[in-house]
Order: sequence, then structure tokens, then C-alpha cells
Amino acid sequence: MDQTIVNDASATRAEETATPAVRASWRDYYNLAKPRMILTNLIPAIGGFWIASKWDIDWMVFAYMLIGAGLVMGSGCVFNNVIDREHDMKMARTKKRALPSGTISPAAASVYGTALGLAGLAVLYFLVNPLAAFLGVVGHVAYVIVYTYWLKPTSTWSTSVGGISGSVPPVIGYCAVTGEIDFGAVLLFGLLFFWQPPHFWALGIRKREEYQAAGFKTLPVVKGVERTKRQMVPYLLALYPTTVLLYTGGYVNVFFLVGGLVLLSVWTWQCLKGFFTKDESAWAMGAFKHSLYYLTFIFVLMIVGTPIVSA
Repeated sequence: MDQTIVNDASATRAEETATPAVRASWRDYYNLAKPRMILTNLIPAIGGFWIASKWDIDWMVFAYMLIGAGLVMGSGCVFNNVIDREHDMKMARTKKRALPSGTISPAAASVYGTALGLAGLAVLYFLVNPLAAFLGVVGHVAYVIVYTYWLKPTSTWSTSVGGISGSVPPVIGYCAVTGEIDFGAVLLFGLLFFWQPPHFWALGIRKREEYQAAGFKTLPVVKGVERTKRQMVPYLLALYPTTVLLYTGGYVNVFFLVGGLVLLSVWTWQCLKGFFTKDESAWAMGAFKHSLYYLTFIFVLMIVGTPIVSA
């Protein structure tokens, strides 16, 4: 065996097991769980809880759902950081994170992630209901194992299949109230599932060179930007009937229907402008930002547009 390879492998193991040169602070561990991503995913969970409750809110269950789901999400984000640490070293926007920089060791991060996950599942199982905990497990496995470990470095299917994990939060919120998976839960799952690919692919186009350097097999890297733009369209179109079905199914009122279709139309137009743009980087960033605006305001509309059912 080449001695250089042996030395490199030994050096890598030494780096991973060595005590970090800089002592990690509470903020390093806090950021390791990606709090902004947790918040982004808790907004749909709130929307799901709200339309299932129809304004008859059990505030204790609501709080436990948020705590449990947030802890499980944080656990998934920690393990995402652990698995991606070598790739993150190659990307400008991630190389200064706690794991790539060596501030936190992979072993310490794994213990931290495990503790967050077990605590979150315990809260969901004992203080919400077993179905909510089961959905937490599904989301965690889909994000950590299926998306991060398996598909992200190997296949362009990572975004579509990985969307399963990102579609679970509103279903957790909904099932925390209903205790069962019905048509409303399916529609909420679909709303997030169809949202994610256009959202991520816009960022993937913007950061295409970074993802390529890091070795991630994203659609823009493997199939090119034009193919990615075309691939975004079917997902956007699928959001229209999903929005209408939430209204016709009686889960939301006409306020949500009209507002939701307007928001979706604005985002769709922003994405379609990509076929005519001369500045793909600026367009992609605009499409990405519009996807975040859409996600935030569609669930605000969902809460405001939830019908009040009298006792």
C-alpha cells in the first residue's frame, strides 16, 4: 500500500479524534443544530397543528409538539453536519462551521445529536402521541440516512427523495391533534414535498460551483442549469391543485385559497423568468428568496384562513 495513503489516512483519523484546539462554546453547539432551519420547519408544523385544531388550541400539546419536533429536527441537523463535514471543508460558506474547523469533534457532535433526538422523541411519544413520535423517526431517518448519507453525495434524486423529511413537520403538527393520517395530512405533506425541489434547485444553481467542488451530485451539477429550470416547473404546477384541494376539503377558507394562489403565482413567475434571464446568479437568488417568502406566508395564510368551528 502506498505509504502516502497510509499517512493521509492516519492524519485524518488523528484530526477527527484529537481534542479541538479551540474550546467549543454553547453557541457552537447551538449553531450546530441549525436553529434557523429548525424555525423554518416549525412554521409548517404550526400551520398543520392549527388547521387540525380549527382554533380550539390545546396550548400544552402545542408547546410539547414544538419542543419535541424542534429537538428531533435539531438532532437531524447535527448528524447532517457530522456526515457532511469533509464536504463542508471544500465550500466557502460552510468551511468555518464547528465541525470542519475542528472546534467540535465528530464524536462530541454525535453524542449531542443523539441526546437531542432521544429527548425530542420522548417528548413527542409521551406528551403528544405515538404517531407524532413515529413521524419524527420517519423524518429523521429520511433526512440523515436516505438524504444526507446515501443520496446527497451519489444521486440527483437526493432533492426529490430527500423532500420526504422536509414534508413531515406539518404532518407532525396535524397528527398531534388528530392522532391519525387522513386526507388533510396527505395534502400538507404534498404542499411541502412539491415546494422543496424548486426551492433547493434555485440555491443549487446559485451555488453550483461550490456544490461541484464539494462533490455533491445535485441536479444543476450533473444535468446542467437549463435542465434544472425545466425540472422545477412540474413541482410548481403541482402546488396549484394542492392549494385548491385544501380549500375544497374544508381545511381552509377562501382567504387562504385566494392568497395562496397569488403567492404561488408570484413565485412561479419569478421561476419562469429564469428561462429569459441574462444573469442566472441574480435570478437564482431571487427565486430562492421568493421560495422562502412563499413558505412563510402560505402558512401564515393557513393559520389566518383556518375556519373556526363552534363547539
